[in-house]
Amino acid sequence: MRKLSCVPILFFFLPAAFAQKDNCAALSKLTLPNTTISRAQTQAAGSFNLPQAAGNQEGNPFRNTPAFCRVVLKLTPSADSNIAVELWLPEQNWNHKFLGVGNGGFAGAIDYARLATEVQQNYAAAATDTGHTGTFIDADWAIGHPEKVADFGYRAIHEMTVAAKAITRAYYAVPPTYAYFEACSDGGREALMEAQRFPTDYNGILAGAPANNWTHLLTNGTRLNQGLLLQPGAYFSSAKLPAIQSAVLAACGTQSGANDGFVNNPPACHFDPSVLLCKGDETNACLTLPQVTELNTLYSSMRSPSGSVLFPGFSPGGEVGNNGWGPWILGDAPRQSLFYAFGTRYFADMVYNDPEWKLERFKVDQALADAVSRTAKSLDSTDPDLRPFAHHGGKLILYHGWSDAAIPPTATIDYYQSVRSAIGAKIEDSFVRLFMAPGMQHCGGGPGPNSFGQDGDVSSSDDAQHNIHLALEAWVEKGIAPQTIIATKYDGASHKPVITRPLCPWPQIATYKGTGDPNDAASFACTAPTQ
Repeated sequence: MRKLSCVPILFFFLPAAFAQKDNCAALSKLTLPNTTISRAQTQAAGSFNLPQAAGNQEGNPFRNTPAFCRVVLKLTPSADSNIAVELWLPEQNWNHKFLGVGNGGFAGAIDYARLATEVQQNYAAAATDTGHTGTFIDADWAIGHPEKVADFGYRAIHEMTVAAKAITRAYYAVPPTYAYFEACSDGGREALMEAQRFPTDYNGILAGAPANNWTHLLTNGTRLNQGLLLQPGAYFSSAKLPAIQSAVLAACGTQSGANDGFVNNPPACHFDPSVLLCKGDETNACLTLPQVTELNTLYSSMRSPSGSVLFPGFSPGGEVGNNGWGPWILGDAPRQSLFYAFGTRYFADMVYNDPEWKLERFKVDQALADAVSRTAKSLDSTDPDLRPFAHHGGKLILYHGWSDAAIPPTATIDYYQSVRSAIGAKIEDSFVRLFMAPGMQHCGGGPGPNSFGQDGDVSSSDDAQHNIHLALEAWVEKGIAPQTIIATKYDGASHKPVITRPLCPWPQIATYKGTGDPNDAASFACTAPTQ
């Protein structure tokens, strides 16, 4: 069992001068370990010009923010740490809750838009760049800087949380009643790292599509890149994806009992890529034999030399879309996919500390061994023993889109099952739930219902049945465990709901009752799966 982290005693000895709700500027004089507060300034209600980061341009305003205290700080838990953090504290109507915001990819920026969303919802919210600056696909900052890798891997979110909660208490003169963390992708990895390493940091954690088995995820991605790019004739362009997805849906598009337009239960979809083999000249409607072989590899697990599964393959049904296989797996041309960027930068900059490392040098068995021995301690959050988090009263909700083209969704099921095996189903059921979202791509998007209050989504209804964040709060604060979450698909132009569907607690799946509108969640029931 992991040793619980300590809560700094300084929480209980804050000077009275700081116990003034409206005295934002005084926070700059607050002294905390390894912390430098460079700004504590009240922002007036109205439009707030977001700093240039996280995809925002300087001067691009986030409108309708309430008045809030903006605190800018640096954290230096090691001699090579330089962790930027912002904490936004609503001046009025604080809901007495703290929310930690996560990151995506290799991080490198503070998510200001998410901070603005959360302060608008009356949360005290904090976000960090995890100790370096750059785009989400940059990792050259890691070369020769193991402490920065540790900050990115697990330390920055924890240090942010400790400092932000202390400052929140100083500003309001009372501590947050509840603390929540929610994020997706790398943020999902961060979320599980918090539950595993620092079980007292948060009362509730929402982890979406977690990249928690980081070493195996990126080794598998690099293995697939090698097959696509280095095997003669294996690469195929995004122009073939509509034909692939059409063939998948022809095989598995009515699993729920309705004509879904997406795959409802991918583990029961036994799609054979050979049906796409060209009978004559190659066109975008068919695949050559090397391409069929590679497509089958994309759907298949990475295995050890003895045949055991090391990491799962992708699920059929998420091929087409702005967040589908095009940008993630294939790219606009060879070596232009996000998978290629993440895999090569991870091995070059984090595993081998060699900016000249190339894909041609990759040998899967040795690469995985090197990745695990050199980076797993800092980057993997795969520990299944969540009993310390449970004993603290914590609640964890996991979710993953079945059409995810970035992180194979079965990987999250594998982690969930490992928790059940490690601590027992009865204990696990008391504080962990997993919801799989058919037709949803990476963290959102896709052909299926993909909006349910996740990852800062404020378009969902403000009730716990339609909003997974509010479901987490109801579980933490009222003891009401989530049974189903209703997800919504909105029309892109009118933003009107066009499909609703229940997301069922794993391993149940949504099944059409046989009558009623197939686009209405009320026409479905959660049932045991079929294989």
